[in-house]
Amino acid sequence: MPGSVSLPAPADTVEAPTPAGPLRATLLMAGSCLPVLGAVLIAPVLPKMQAHFASTPGAKALVPVVLTVPALSLALLAPFAGVIVDRLGRKRLLVVATLLYAVFGTAPLWLNSLGAIVASRVLVGVTEAAILTCCTTLIGDYYSGRRRDRYLALQTMCASASATAFFVIGGAAGSAGWRAPFWIYAVGLLLAPATAAALPRHGRPQTDQLPTGTDQLPTERRPFPVRRLAGLCVLTVFGAMVFYTVPVETSYLLDDLGVKSTGVIGLATALASAATVVGSIVFTKLRGATRQRLPLVFALCATGFVVMALSGSPVPLIAGAVLNCLGTGVLLPSLLTLAMSRLDYADRGRGTGLWTAAFFTGEFVCPLVLIGLETAVGSLAAAVGVLGLASLVVAGGLWWGLARSTAAHPAQQDAVEAGTP
Repeated sequence: MPGSVSLPAPADTVEAPTPAGPLRATLLMAGSCLPVLGAVLIAPVLPKMQAHFASTPGAKALVPVVLTVPALSLALLAPFAGVIVDRLGRKRLLVVATLLYAVFGTAPLWLNSLGAIVASRVLVGVTEAAILTCCTTLIGDYYSGRRRDRYLALQTMCASASATAFFVIGGAAGSAGWRAPFWIYAVGLLLAPATAAALPRHGRPQTDQLPTGTDQLPTERRPFPVRRLAGLCVLTVFGAMVFYTVPVETSYLLDDLGVKSTGVIGLATALASAATVVGSIVFTKLRGATRQRLPLVFALCATGFVVMALSGSPVPLIAGAVLNCLGTGVLLPSLLTLAMSRLDYADRGRGTGLWTAAFFTGEFVCPLVLIGLETAVGSLAAAVGVLGLASLVVAGGLWWGLARSTAAHPAQQDAVEAGTP
């Protein structure tokens, strides 16, 4: 690249793989699960919290916010976390954020004000934004090609599996009182020193992550290529809504069908989570270009939604949920690998932050959109059906765009068949 000179390597960029690689991967996967911990761990104890703060003005609205506000903080702050990642370094920010995650996450153990607890949860979301952005960026730094795709898919698998596990753990811990699950946030005190010890302090980006024709880092920071990710981030907001609809709404849909047993509802949720994991495994086995399969993936998710919407009994409803989650298990790593493939090393932190913000924005607005649709069409099942039709429209639009691109640039078909993103 013109105007480049040799520079010292940043303090925490990557080095060639070593035998410690599996430990590093394990820590990155564990770190990626921390935002999931924040999203589901305390869900089982919300009724106990509601009872404890029954005399607090506004408690009926504020107690649910304790669960959801970290996701909102994460969505709003992930782009800024990405900027800090690119400027200060991945490892340093990850270690500090993990320590603060433990501090803010355990704060409700000692706080007696509901307002203060909500404030601490906002700060948990801030640390989650930094942790998830750092972990995803480091996966992009350490690995490339099919190996990177597999680790990004593994990240999805770990998040899906941990959601079920954390819900069970939170429920068990909650039997000792509504504060007890907050002790689990102290896991950050174990992960932070392990991360500091296992991740390298010195090294350089892999050669395939540097600008073409050079093994040097750029001398000055260039503007972030927003247009390269803008369309994908918009698609990711919608993809996140598709991803979170089944986990959020299945219990309500089953309740509408007369299913009151928490055991049956828990089994349905577990089956859907397992289907997401299976979809992520399938993703690692697929060949060909990721963008080429996106229309089919959205169509599969849409089919699951339509089956759920038309179901008049629990069995077909659960079958539709499983079908949808098979698709979302492929969808999430597909969107993430596409984002990674468009980012150079110097832009990866900011790009990952933008993508993370888009995804968690979709998570946050998902129930709000479905509530609005339910009001408009008369039932939650019909609202899910509308979302399924919207997914079919998106699938058709992606297929049309892919067909036009292939027709306009036939030479790119060779790259598609070779398996490029």
